[in-house]
Amino acid sequence: MNVSGRDDNVVDITVVVTCYNEEDFVVDTIENVSGVLQRIGCSYEIIVIDDVSKDHSVERVSAFMASHPDLPVTLRVNERNRGLANNYIEGAFMGRGRYYRLCCGDNPEPGESLAALFSHVGKADMILAYHNQDEIEGKHYMRKRISHLFTWLVNTISGYRIKYYNGSAIHLRYNVMRWHPSSYGFGFQADIVTTLLDEGVSYMQVPVRGAIDRKGRGSTSINLRNFLSVSHTLLEIAFRRIRRMMYGRTMPKPVEHHQHDEG
Repeated sequence: MNVSGRDDNVVDITVVVTCYNEEDFVVDTIENVSGVLQRIGCSYEIIVIDDVSKDHSVERVSAFMASHPDLPVTLRVNERNRGLANNYIEGAFMGRGRYYRLCCGDNPEPGESLAALFSHVGKADMILAYHNQDEIEGKHYMRKRISHLFTWLVNTISGYRIKYYNGSAIHLRYNVMRWHPSSYGFGFQADIVTTLLDEGVSYMQVPVRGAIDRKGRGSTSINLRNFLSVSHTLLEIAFRRIRRMMYGRTMPKPVEHHQHDEG
């Protein structure tokens, strides 16, 4: 494990960059995220978690950190593969930001999309990004249809009307640590979002555009492990809805998003 030092001062946001064999994109991701946060004036830190990459990802990140000692970037190298959800939760405990977000190491989000999202930090406890699935460059038709189906299933079972569950939300970091998902597969983002909605947190839905799906046909989202994981997530959401109804909890109302906020 390799973690560079940092002080204990609180910053506006911690961004965890998850990395598994992303030598071609991970440094671009760091530069993209840091550039956007500097431009909009957020204090920040970036924690890169390498999940036992077999390429030169670690060397690329280490070289970048050595040549940019002024940037608040740290690196953790896992001793064994932990998976995306575990790394996401671990990053929350490692961080010191008031808010928290995941950015994947393949740099799928253009700076304009990140800026549209990060500019709303502090306006709600949970900032949910959504986009038109048909506009995502490189995303296979079948994965688009699965994404639409998953959103419909989660909304039907939970009773909520969220536009997209598998985007990476901005959360209060405390909420990720306190209410982290019990699911560790494909549906972990839906798990934590619906849990926090059940707890009555304030939320805002923000449209973003221009995402790139670099996995394309190579995605492993359709397999038995993910099917079982999603089934577990949907059952958890259903049980929580029943409990919410038993205790008479009302659904939280969204904080209104206005287009001029992005200017």
